[in-house]
Order: sequence, then structure tokens, then C-alpha cells
Amino acid sequence: MNNLVIVESPTKARTLQKFLGEKYQIEASMGHVRDLPKSEFGVDIEHNFEPQYIIPRDKKKRVNELKKVAQSAQTLWIATDPDREGEAIAWHINQLLVGSSELVDKKKKNYELRTTNSPLIHRVVFHEITEEAIKEAFNHPREINLKLVDAQQARRVLDRLVGYKLSPLLWAKVKKGLSAGRVQSVALRLIVEREREVLAFKAVEYWSIEAELKGDSGQGTGDSFTATLIEKDGKKLEIKNKDEADTHVKNLEQDSYSISKVSKKEVRRYPYPPFTTSTLQQTASNKLGMSAKKTMMLAQNLYEHGLITYMRTDSVNLAPQAIASAREYIARILGKSYLPQAPRAYKSKSKNAQEAHEAIRPSNVSTKADEIKNIPGLNRDHIRLYDLIWKRFVACQMNEAIMDQTMVDVTAISHPRGVTYLLRATGSVIKFEGWLKLYGKEAAEEDSPREAGEQEKKQVLPALSENESLNLLQLIPGQHFTEPPPRYTEASLIKKLEELGIGRPSTYAPILSTIQERFYVEKIERKFIPTNLGITVTDFLLKYFSDILDYSFTAQMEDALDEISRGERQWRPTIKTFYDPFEKKLEDTEEKAEKVKMEVELAGKKCPDCGKELIIKIGRFGKFLACSGFPDCKHTESLEEKIDAKCPEDGGQIVVRKTRKGKTFYGCKNWPVCKYASWTKPKSEKEESVIASEAKQSP
Repeated sequence: MNNLVIVESPTKARTLQKFLGEKYQIEASMGHVRDLPKSEFGVDIEHNFEPQYIIPRDKKKRVNELKKVAQSAQTLWIATDPDREGEAIAWHINQLLVGSSELVDKKKKNYELRTTNSPLIHRVVFHEITEEAIKEAFNHPREINLKLVDAQQARRVLDRLVGYKLSPLLWAKVKKGLSAGRVQSVALRLIVEREREVLAFKAVEYWSIEAELKGDSGQGTGDSFTATLIEKDGKKLEIKNKDEADTHVKNLEQDSYSISKVSKKEVRRYPYPPFTTSTLQQTASNKLGMSAKKTMMLAQNLYEHGLITYMRTDSVNLAPQAIASAREYIARILGKSYLPQAPRAYKSKSKNAQEAHEAIRPSNVSTKADEIKNIPGLNRDHIRLYDLIWKRFVACQMNEAIMDQTMVDVTAISHPRGVTYLLRATGSVIKFEGWLKLYGKEAAEEDSPREAGEQEKKQVLPALSENESLNLLQLIPGQHFTEPPPRYTEASLIKKLEELGIGRPSTYAPILSTIQERFYVEKIERKFIPTNLGITVTDFLLKYFSDILDYSFTAQMEDALDEISRGERQWRPTIKTFYDPFEKKLEDTEEKAEKVKMEVELAGKKCPDCGKELIIKIGRFGKFLACSGFPDCKHTESLEEKIDAKCPEDGGQIVVRKTRKGKTFYGCKNWPVCKYASWTKPKSEKEESVIASEAKQSP
């Protein structure tokens, strides 16, 4: 055999085989072939933070198979993913497969192999699995980039130091079985602080008054429009309660109305940039209801099938040929009026964006979502995500949408009292759809959603002119209350982490998964709410390790990892600079910190064995009930969260359950007699009755 190609997954191998042909044997490593041990610390601090890599038990068979195949290869092509993690996998594969299987240093468990009788090694990198990209990569191979490998090693060692050194401290001072992580602890802090803002918030009452008006020349209510009261005698008006609102309504009922000013302007709305990892995760969450973890899993599948470019990227760059294909498609299918004169170019907001990479886009713009539904291994969610990526890519090269926006100021004057009110109405009409024709006229600001109350009242205004008299049809007072800052969703938390410079494209999804799997937060109606456990851990870490949870410090450490990847600093001295003060703080905290008393959460029911109060505890698989008399009484029982729905199979009560990995599903209380289970929340009895009633009324 002349050519052996190693990739990470069988799907990627099959797709690559179509383009490389029979001259290449393609094998999958099945992900990482070496890693730090799970049950040991795995970092030799005394020897300059040397990582003690091992072959995981479940990978030994595969590694031996790869070694055997590599012995007969003349050329080894390593085609792992084009990011730091992919480069590290390539380096580990090279270390394991090149040369004899004899260890240089058995004590270190570091499989550094001799290089006798080695095949010729090539590292090939591509950002999309297409025939053109594969040929280009194999025609221009390179060496393994050790700067990227060092950056990945630094991240693994740094996270291992924090996790393995902090976790035993949490066991001793907070609760057994806890763990801490460098970046996820910062994400948890954001959620905890937001929760405290929400709980501390005090709603303030305020009122609004709208007037439905019609011009003298208007015929019927079809020509009416709504204006909102904003000023009194030239000053901004704040209405605090019903008495004040009633006073203004009484005055306005007697006033005469006329238009004092009509302002018209043309507003251009430009398309969004193509997707990066973070904006894809945010948009998939907002528009498709997908978690970051699910989004990345689906995107990985689409990439390995050759349908999209690489999905871990912070760049908004697009290849010239990709832009050209999008422009050709727009002109041919949508019409030249939708095509700007020059291609659109976008610039990344992230200062550390790798501009040599591309944004996430379809590999072939001619392949639409409905054309991939018959590809084996893809399901409805793959198609929905692909459609989102395809539309975003094409739309980013289309002409802007043009709106005619009108603002009308209405003066309400009471001559006897000498009081002047100002009301304002705004309206807009789409003059030219532009990119909204493809992306949707109601395209939400998914990358920067507005807070509640910010959106203006949408209406189409009739033809109106200055000094025109108006007739008052009705006044509509409304009571409102200020709202607390919104709890974080997956989308808004990813956006915040990116703004703070915390985390990188490959880390957002694991961060969100980890804090949920550790039961530090719960996701209720798509919003993150910290558990008592999460709050206690955050408070402890903030008190004794404030720098670890400091937003700026964490962002600076991410910058340092980026500098390592560019060869601007060495990884071992960087780790040492962090570890020395961290180790001293660990020792001080272990000596001085008192054990934290966890807040007890009462379940509101008695123990059936001893009569004492049952309390809610968090175990390995989530919440459960335990007797407060433990260890004298060892009674425990499952904690069932009921919803207003009946099992469709046996009519039993539907309860909320969790998998071992913390994922929520819905099952019948009569399990295991009834095996009903669903990932989606069943409709409540009330919702079912409404649907049945509507069905009866429909013809």
C-alpha cells in the first residue's frame, strides 16, 4: 500500500474516499488516540508540566489496528480537522504511528516513538470536503504545526491543573463529588450574578397612553392610525400611576389634534454576515430551538458529508470562488436587482479571529435543503440547520432591503388650560425586499435581540400632511411594569462570553453542557437558573479564587493561548506563571477556609420511615429526596416533577425525568409497566381541549 490517509470519523472517511479513489486507503482514528488519564492527575509539575499522555482503554484496539496498517504504508497523510484540536490529534497520531512501538520513556507514559522505518508524513488541511478542496490540500501538504499543538496542550494542561486541584478542595470545603473548571466556572458566575439581579429587581409601575386618530379627510376607521403620548409642554412625560393616567386622559379627551411635523426618510437594512460558530449557535437556538451541543453535532455531520465548510471558526471571510458562485446564483435565480454591484466583504469583530479560515457556508450553493433529505444518516434537523446556513450565506451577498420610514408628530392643545401634549406615530413600508426576500421579511435580530419594550409599534400610516387636523377616535391607557434583566439563554450566554473574550469556537458548546451536567444550573423554558449548589460553588470560588473567576483574567488567558498558537510565547512558562500563585492560594485556602454549610431545601413532606422532614438533594443523576435525619435514617426517594398532561398510552401522570447525562425527557409515572417516553413536552390537558374545540369549530 502506497498511501494511507487517517481522518477522525468513518463518515468523513467515506466522503473523502469518493474524491481520492482506490489509490488511497482511508482509516478513521475515531477521535482522539491519546489523552490525559481520566483517573489520574496526568501532569508532571516537577518536570516542567510534562503531560503524561496515555492511550485510553477503549482506543487501544483501534490504535493497534492503525499501527498495523501504517507499517505497510509508504506515505501517511494525516487529514484531521483544521483547528487546534485537529492539529493536536494529527500530532498524537504521528507520535503513535511513526517508527517502532518502543517507548522512549516508559515511566512518563509519554508515547514518544522512535522514527526508524517510518513512512513519509504529510499533514493535509482543508476547510470543506469538496473535490477541488481535497485536490488542493493533497497537492500542497505541510508539516504538523507545533505552535497549534502547543496551544492545545497548554489549554488541556491548564484546565487539568484547575480542575484536578480545585475539585478536591470543593469536596473538602463544600460537598463531596463536586468539580470546578476554568472557563465553565466563569460562565456559571455570569448566570449566578444575573439571577441575583433578577431577584433583587423591584418592578416599577408606569403607564402609557395611545390615541387612535383619523384625518379629517379619512373615510372610516381604515384610515386611522395610533400615536403614543411622549411629552407635555416640551418635557418628556413619565406617567407613574393610574391617577396620573386618568388626569391626562381627561385632558386629552377635550383637546384638539393636528399634525405638527411629518418626517420621511429612507432606511436601508443590510444583510447579516455569514455564520461563525457562535452566531450559528445563537441563531439555531433562537430560530430552531436547538442547544449549542446539538447544533455542533449536526454541523459536524453536515461537514463530514461534504455539505458545509468547517463549523468551528470565528472568521466571516469567504473564499472568492464561493462569493462568485453565490452572486451567479442570485443573478440567475432571484434577478439582477437583488445583486449588489460589488461583492460584500465582512470583517470579524473578534481581535483573535483566524482570517485564514472561512465562515460557515454550504460547500455548493446549488445544493438546496430539499435536495439533501435522501442522504443516508441525515434527518429533519440536519435539513433545517443546513437550510439556515444556506440562506444566511446567499443572503449575505444580496442587496440591502430598503424601507420608507415615516414619523408623525401630533400636537394636542387645550386652549383654556394652555397645555400642549406631543404624541408620536411611526410606521414603515418595505420599498424593496432585498435580502429579506430570501431570509424572511420578519427576520429577527437573532444576533443582537432587542430587550422587551424596545420594539416600536409597527403600523402602516395613511397619507398625512403637516397642519392637518385630526379627529380623536379613542384613547387607550395601558398599565405596565418595568422588567428585570432577562435570564441568560444559550444564545445570549454565548453572545456574552464572546463579548468578554472568554472561550473560543470549539469551547462554547462544552461549557454549556458541563454546567448543566454538573447540576450547577437548570434550564427552564430555555432560560438558565442556577441551583443552590451552583450558587454555593460560585460564592466559594469568588471568595477564595476571585482571579480564576475574573472576566478580564480569563479573557487574558485566552489571549495568551492565542499568542502561543501564533508562536509569540512558549506554553510551559505561561503555565508556570499561572500555576505558582495558584498553588500558593490553594494551600492557603485549604488551611484557612471553613467548610461551607449548604442551604437545605425542604421538600414540604415527611419521611415515611421516621417522620422527619424530607429535603431535596442533588446526586449523580440529579435531584432526589432524602431524609433530614441521615445518617440515622437512610430513606430516599425519587423527586418527581409533574406536568399537566396524561400519558397517551395508559392515561398515567406525565413526569419530568433526566438521563444519566442530565438531559430532560418526559415519561409515564407508571414506568416500568408503561414504557412511554418523549423528548418533547406533551401538551397539557388544557391545550388538548383547546385544540379539540378548535377542530370541532373548523369546517
